[in-house]
Amino acid sequence: MAGPDVLSQSEIDELLSALSTGIVSAEDMKVEQNQKKIKLYDFKRPDKFSKDQIRTLQMIHENFARMLNTYLAALLRSFVHIDVVSVDQLTYEEFIRSLSNPSVISIFQMKPLKGTVILEVNPNIVFAIIDRLFGGPGNAPPKTRALTDIEEAIVRKVISKALENFKDAWKQVIELETKLEAIETNPQFTQIVPPNDMVVIVTLQTKIGQTEGLINICIPYFVLEPIMSKLSTTFWVASSVAKQSSDESIKILQRKIERSLIPISVQLGSVTVNVHELLSLAVGDVLQLETRTDEDLSVVIGTNEKFKCKPGKAGKKLAVQISKIVEKGEDGDE
Repeated sequence: MAGPDVLSQSEIDELLSALSTGIVSAEDMKVEQNQKKIKLYDFKRPDKFSKDQIRTLQMIHENFARMLNTYLAALLRSFVHIDVVSVDQLTYEEFIRSLSNPSVISIFQMKPLKGTVILEVNPNIVFAIIDRLFGGPGNAPPKTRALTDIEEAIVRKVISKALENFKDAWKQVIELETKLEAIETNPQFTQIVPPNDMVVIVTLQTKIGQTEGLINICIPYFVLEPIMSKLSTTFWVASSVAKQSSDESIKILQRKIERSLIPISVQLGSVTVNVHELLSLAVGDVLQLETRTDEDLSVVIGTNEKFKCKPGKAGKKLAVQISKIVEKGEDGDE
């Protein structure tokens, strides 16, 4: 909360001088203080989103920026930094006028929400991605141009994957199905809403290698209108906590762990030899292991011994039969 205005010494002297000469009276000053403060409001540009909703949108897209950063860094094998720099609300016409021509404008759906959304990527960023994928250092051309058919096919795949990250970032608010409809280069051909309709613009500052540019996400108000009640920090935090502790999340995690592949090996035994004996080994030499013939063998999972077993055969293959469970493994954990 901002504090009261502090007058400088010269302003104090002028005020005292005005009071002493009668130019300004103390009663006039009291009346002015009692008057209501007037806040200017532009009816041509009404605010559709509250500050709390703007903060929630920023949190959602900060999550999206982290996911997109990870995806592009792994895809391009290059330094990538993406950060949310602003979340603003303005008219659609103002947003379109701010775009360069040509640009890379992806139009996609956020089902079950109605309408379409725009993901606009600065051409420098797009050409840096293309150059990197084609084996280059990731530099943008000196002059911006339209995409070729091959370049557009590559960009379409990258954008489609980015939209999957966008869907994951929104899933704490609503389960979405994103679908890329078209990629345009001329902003004048992307009239998704009337010019005076309000939209929210999320701007991501993006750096790939030495190339910098902006990524803009334009979401019309009427697209988010059905879920406006969910765009609050209270709902965001509550849904995050509930999701982390839900039984369904635990079951999903358990299924993923159960499908994980782990190495299992059976150790027949071991023997220690010196370097001279190792160098003198020849075909036909016999090494006597420390394991006795009637002793159980060790079953190792990863790097820990978990079971004892007896060797044998199952059909035409070697096999082992578990004879004992080793209760404690690494660090004494069961």
